[in-house]
Amino acid sequence: MSESEDNKRASLKIERTAAQNAKIRARVARWDLDIAVFLFAVLIIVMILLFQKIGIEIVGPVAIFGLAMVWLVGWRRGKQLYQRFYEEELAKLEPESKRSVKEIVEEKVAVTVEDMVKKAFLKRLQQ
Repeated sequence: MSESEDNKRASLKIERTAAQNAKIRARVARWDLDIAVFLFAVLIIVMILLFQKIGIEIVGPVAIFGLAMVWLVGWRRGKQLYQRFYEEELAKLEPESKRSVKEIVEEKVAVTVEDMVKKAFLKRLQQ
């Protein structure tokens, strides 16, 4: 395998990681206070209509329309947040992608060797 193939795989992995992190963050952030207030307003409107003895033929569609609007606004907000979070995650992970796979592997091997030397040294001291 050549180094360019390794770099391509590493960049794909970074893009997948960025997409996954952005998706999680967007899913959490899309249901914010504005949408909760809007949903509460829909509930209040439905309750007022029911207390005013308005027929279910009118209250039902109003409630369905309100819930559909809540879902639509949340979906649109989630989509916008996903794009923003994806760009942020890529910017955060970009320095790592510029390093070659060989450098990353060498760094991990160096840390592993250093840990092994420390363990052997401590074992030697304990004897």
